Amino acid sequence: MLAAFTAGLLLITISELGDKTFFIGVILAMRYSQRLVFAGVMAALAAMTLLSVILGQVVSLLPETYIHFGEIALFLGFGMKLIYDASQMPATSEQAAVKEATVAVAQQDRGGTIALSAKEWSLSPNLAILLQAFVMTFLAEWGDRTQISTIALAASYQPAGVTAGAILGHGICTAIAVIGGRLIAGRISERLVTGIGGLLFLVFGAVAIWQGV
Repeated sequence: MLAAFTAGLLLITISELGDKTFFIGVILAMRYSQRLVFAGVMAALAAMTLLSVILGQVVSLLPETYIHFGEIALFLGFGMKLIYDASQMPATSEQAAVKEATVAVAQQDRGGTIALSAKEWSLSPNLAILLQAFVMTFLAEWGDRTQISTIALAASYQPAGVTAGAILGHGICTAIAVIGGRLIAGRISERLVTGIGGLLFLVFGAVAIWQGV
């Protein structure tokens, strides 16, 4: 249980800090109520975590050998890719995650503002903000490496521990994004965070190899 909790917490905290969903939270919190944005983003991330853990439990029904080698390949592959990506990033370049998040919010705005959406669907402005934060975060997280990695963890570790650790990790990153994101957004080194994330995935891969031995 503790190992699963720690793995989920470390994986999410390192991977999500400075990710696209992190900056979606930053941008939305600059426009709307921080409390509502936090609630909407966290609801989406918690739902995605639960869905990923359920999928992980389905995957765990496969033969153990397939799961073991698939987990190793997944973590080592992600780790090497992230380290390579970090090595190719200029230290002073504008973060790609910031650009992606800005584009996502801009596209949402072109589709209609919060006020217009609330009027069209007869929603209160607060509910419209919650809905926008939820939908944008859920769609941005779908198919992301953290979702796939959570599925892999849940296939090999105790699911309740993975769920609790992952949700806490999402909560930490979301709180940083919503409350202090505007102060630190320009100071987060995407190159450093990407490199650390890559090393973490390699560690998980090494642990999986060691457990197999």
